Amino acid sequence: MISVYCVLRSGGEYKAEHVARLQAQVTRHLPGADFRCLGDIEVGGVKTIPLAYDWPGWWSKMELFRPEISGDILFMDLDTSIVGDLTDIASIDRLALMRDIYRPEGLQSSIMYLPEAERVPIWTEWSDRPRHWMDLYRQGGDQAFLERFWLDHADRWQDVLPGQIVSWKSHVRKALYDDENGDGSIPTNARVVIFHGKPRPWDIEW
Repeated sequence: MISVYCVLRSGGEYKAEHVARLQAQVTRHLPGADFRCLGDIEVGGVKTIPLAYDWPGWWSKMELFRPEISGDILFMDLDTSIVGDLTDIASIDRLALMRDIYRPEGLQSSIMYLPEAERVPIWTEWSDRPRHWMDLYRQGGDQAFLERFWLDHADRWQDVLPGQIVSWKSHVRKALYDDENGDGSIPTNARVVIFHGKPRPWDIEW
């Protein structure tokens, strides 16, 4: 069974309770999955792997590429909401990222299927000079760095599993506020709702 990972760097808006929330949703919608958190604090009831580097904010996600983390992994940001069966997503078996919601030519790293073989060259590039990459991609963050290598290489979730991964802002909220015929409900085929910014899922009423 696939390993499902999240990352928690404490001191910001994300807390241990958000890790527990995501684990509960994964357990419900992908029974038997090996859920783990890369974090700098222990999270009760969750397998926690200590972060090894003091990389700030979103850059902590680069620790997913550490060589001691073996096997293919499915990564999800902590503000992900799982609303349906994850079997198809967890079984994709190839490098997959989202097409960026606002930049269709770009990538979004909210949810990624990361085969072990694909992670190796990324770690080699990153670990050689992480400060250089953090300075170079100060604005775009980890997904801008990953675009450098994967823009023409990674599959897009929207193409391989149409409708299974949707955006709260573009697919749910838009229907609620911008479409006079919409009711703001989650699309029927959706399995995962990505929030990518405010509001967070715990800030709204579903």
